[in-house]
Order: sequence, then C-alpha cells, then structure tokens
Amino acid sequence: MLLHGNADADALASAFAIQNAFPNVTVGTPGGLDRISKLVAKELDIKTQDNVDAVVAKRLLILDTSGPEQLTGEFDLAKALVIDHHARNDKWSAAMMYYCDDSRSSCSEIIFELLKSVGKSTRREVALGLLFGMLTDTGYFKFARPSTLVTFSELMSAHNIQMDEVMNLVDAEADISERISQLKGAQRLRYWKVGEHIVAISQGSAFEASVCKVLLSLGADIVFVGSQRDNRFRISARATQAMVRKGIHLGKLLGAVGSETANGGGGHPGAAGITGIGDVEAMLNISAEHAMKLLRKLDSSGDR
Repeated sequence: MLLHGNADADALASAFAIQNAFPNVTVGTPGGLDRISKLVAKELDIKTQDNVDAVVAKRLLILDTSGPEQLTGEFDLAKALVIDHHARNDKWSAAMMYYCDDSRSSCSEIIFELLKSVGKSTRREVALGLLFGMLTDTGYFKFARPSTLVTFSELMSAHNIQMDEVMNLVDAEADISERISQLKGAQRLRYWKVGEHIVAISQGSAFEASVCKVLLSLGADIVFVGSQRDNRFRISARATQAMVRKGIHLGKLLGAVGSETANGGGGHPGAAGITGIGDVEAMLNISAEHAMKLLRKLDSSGDR
C-alpha cells in the first residue's frame, strides 16, 4: 500500500484501517509523513515503511493520491488499485483499477464504507484515526459535506467516542519552526486584487499548507505557497469557503496547470497542490494567473 509524499492524517488513517482489516499489508510512505501524521502514527502505534524498495508487492493499493506524480519513486501502475476522493485524473488510466468518489470529503469515509460493505469491523483505535482523518481533511468541518457528518456520527456512536477524544488525539499546536515559516510566508507575500477578491502567493522552505492558512486569515481569498528543492518544486493552495461556493475548484485549477506544464496537480475545491520539476516562482505566477482569469470569468458571468 502506498501513500502520497508528505502523507496527511486522512491518508494515514485510511491505510491504518486497511492494514487492520488485512494484516499482511505494508503501509509504504516513501515520501514520508507530515508533522501531524507522525504524531498520529505514534499515538495509535501505526507501523509504516519509508523504504519500500525491499518490499515485494504482488499488488499495490494507492490511497488518497490525486495523481501519479504525487508518489515518491517508480512503481508499476499496471498492478495498482487506486482509491481516491480528489478530482478525477486521467493519468490513473494505466492503473489496474481506479475508484474515485469526488463527492466524498475524505478518503477515510470511502475506506470505512468499503470495509463495512465486506463485513470488516473497525477497532476503536482505527475508528479514532478515521474520525481524525475526516476532521482534518474537512478543515475541522468547514468543508464537510452532509455525508461526512453522517459517517462521522455513525463511527462515534459505534465506538462510544466523544468529540473531545477526536479533537485532542494529537497536539496540533504549531512548533517554533512552523511559526517561523508562517512569519516568513507573510513577509514574502505578493498579492493581486481582482474585483473584490485577493489572490496571494508566497515562497518558503516548508509548511506550505500551514502558511496558506495564515495568509487566508490575513485576508486573502485564494493563496498559493511554494517551496523549491533542487530542481523540484511543491505548491500548496487554499481558498476560502466563499470562493468555493462562487465556483472555484483548486483541484481542477492546479490539474490544468499541471497538464500545461507537464507536472502533477490536483486536490479538493478548497485545498489542492501541485508538484514537479521547474521553477517555483514561475509556477506560482502561472497558478495565480489561472486563478485570476477564473475569478474574472466568474465575476463576469455573475453580472449578467
């Protein structure tokens, strides 16, 4: 089983649930875990394997990954099963099976429903992980759909889990290095005004998603934050819920940028990312230009 690079809590929880249902499964994280996922893995005693080269796999299960470019390493997609909830991506056409339900707010919901459909029960620790995956992938319910809340309530009731147990599963407070990244992101901010909306970009070296959230809190409507590592770049994008209701879909927007630049982008309406080879400043400018064009188009159609 493989997770995307810098795997988040939703991806890890989904893998944990499958690993508990099918014990002979190895959770491969060649691109590592993000800070919160590392805390979740420690709290719930989730075993992962960073070095997957030595793992002999008859079949691969790829979870919560919007496109092949989000994986670290080379893998045979012809023997891969892909389960995802981001915007559909034709780049998975080489996979043996591709199941994508983009009506779901998190991959944890899909995995819970699939396991339930084949009679696989979840332990309490697994339920906690899935609940935390749903919670974080919906921005603590800001981007949750009604079906998310139904599934969340079902899992809580089945295991007598209280809300504070989920909220306090790990200490999510930002450490000093993350706070410094947030300050540097604000310091390097550039923005454009499009009608009554603001599109912003910034650069850093880490914690791109965290910096995005801070810049939204400062007043931006759509934010792109990127980092450069040698010839590779990584960009996280976030939009307010008001922008999503207006018609912004960052996953589709960055998917288009990825196709245009031979890179891999995708994600949710309000949260997405793109990675690949190139200059991060150029990619940030391209992403911002796409967002501004879309905003102008939406504003124009709304005036009619």
